[in-house]
Amino acid sequence: MSERPPSTPFFPPVETALREPNGLLAMGGDLSVERLLEAYRHGIFPWFNPGEPILWWSPDPRMVLVPGEVRVTRSLAKRMRNAGFELRVDTAFADVMRACAAPRPPVGRASGGVLLAGAAPREGESGTWISPLMVAAYTRLFDAGYAHSVETWHDGVLVGGLYGVAIGRMFYGESMFSREPDASKIALVRLARQLQQWEFGLIDCQMETAHLASLGARTMPRAAFAARVAELVKLPHRSGPWTFNL
Repeated sequence: MSERPPSTPFFPPVETALREPNGLLAMGGDLSVERLLEAYRHGIFPWFNPGEPILWWSPDPRMVLVPGEVRVTRSLAKRMRNAGFELRVDTAFADVMRACAAPRPPVGRASGGVLLAGAAPREGESGTWISPLMVAAYTRLFDAGYAHSVETWHDGVLVGGLYGVAIGRMFYGESMFSREPDASKIALVRLARQLQQWEFGLIDCQMETAHLASLGARTMPRAAFAARVAELVKLPHRSGPWTFNL
């Protein structure tokens, strides 16, 4: 039996989110697969610290990356060719999440690696919001074919990567990490190029950062973002685990 009448939404309209803190929309609920998918279908994501109620967010504006607009500098292209990295997808999902949650030194966003700002660790902080509860919830999404990890390996060791959620032709980036310079950037570039080939429309990066802008991401008003999401999530879904063909 459904826990709610079919006409009752899990979330209020995103335009009712607070301006301060930017994007706070709702509190409470759970991290079930059903509720998480309903959230992402409307461009809403959870972000809360352990011991707090679950908080749901829809910031305005939204940082997005169009897959075909990812920017690769000469130095990054050289690293991609010569660093000896191996790129894999969906082979170590929980390990990537735990690595994103681990403490990291204050080395800056470019190498410390956050894919999104609103729900990711700041420079020199651990991703404490990626609690065991979150790891378990997103692992269930992974098992259901909606969550994915892109992993950078070097000599058989996981040195960088990212994870996120895909619905239809929309990808929602959650967080990324690097243990070697540029390892997370290379994972993002590989993801963007594959998603372009698969005709994905957007990679959601959530909040604006200079690091993301350097890779080609840009801001989009929430209304435009929500409208685009509504189109993309209705397109045929590519269930996981994924295999990249680039």
